Amino acid sequence: MKIAILSRNPNLYSTKRLLEAIHAAGHEGMVINHSICDIIIEQEGPSIIYKGEKITDVDAIIPRIGASVTFYGTAVVRQFELMGAFSVVNSQAIVRSRDKLRSLQILSTAGLGMPKTAFTNFSKGGEKQLIEQVGGAPLIIKLLEGTQGLGVVLAETKKAGQSVIEAFHGLKARIIVQEFIKEAKGADIRAFVVNGKVVGAMKRQGAEGEFRSNLHRGGMATVIKLSRAEKAAALGAAKALGLDVAGVDMLQSARGPLILEVNSSPGLEGIEKATGIDIAGEIIKFIEGGVKRKRSSSRVTNQ
Repeated sequence: MKIAILSRNPNLYSTKRLLEAIHAAGHEGMVINHSICDIIIEQEGPSIIYKGEKITDVDAIIPRIGASVTFYGTAVVRQFELMGAFSVVNSQAIVRSRDKLRSLQILSTAGLGMPKTAFTNFSKGGEKQLIEQVGGAPLIIKLLEGTQGLGVVLAETKKAGQSVIEAFHGLKARIIVQEFIKEAKGADIRAFVVNGKVVGAMKRQGAEGEFRSNLHRGGMATVIKLSRAEKAAALGAAKALGLDVAGVDMLQSARGPLILEVNSSPGLEGIEKATGIDIAGEIIKFIEGGVKRKRSSSRVTNQ
């Protein structure tokens, strides 16, 4: 098979590991920078031009779409899908997961646990009510477009919360306000889901004095065995958003696991190093099965 990794940086750990796993499984692998692909739409059908050449015969793609290029990246993924390639992550599911508000609304409808969250349309003077809706201070304030812990603020008091919300609203920045889960103690869980199974999980502990547990912010990762409830929550979240490959972030709370976020392009470095599991290899196995099913379905349709 020919498998393309859609990535803007071939030197990233995740990109290199996926390429290694493709070759180890005996397939042909290539890295395509989706941000410089040209999408051709015409009567003869969809096509993609990359570095002056038409891309052909790609059996499967692994989208590694950064948040800053979601719109164009998902358009490229969709074009590959229309050309018959199997995608590890569906283009529409990427769009769904990248919209934090929309994804939380979907997770809530699915009955999954999550920190109480409030959102408002820049309502002036409504900061107090917004804070009260999530249980008062301390509280978490997040930019809807933030990634890797950037744009996340812990407000220790109601007054501080009001000031931060007013500042973001003054900048016309979209935010959500969430309750602070004290018993999580600055830690969260990342469960890595592939094809309806949790293939690895780690606990991330924030650096001393840091409430964010992101590894990019200096957090530490250790392997963890998930409880039945945590495993069910991770699988339920990935399924609700239509993601076959996902990184599901959860908090451990007194009322059970609470979903924070579901990532459609989860990094492999932290989870592989913490668990020692070949996550990249699991993704390639999923591709092999997916392409096989797609080909079988195509043969049946054409008969």
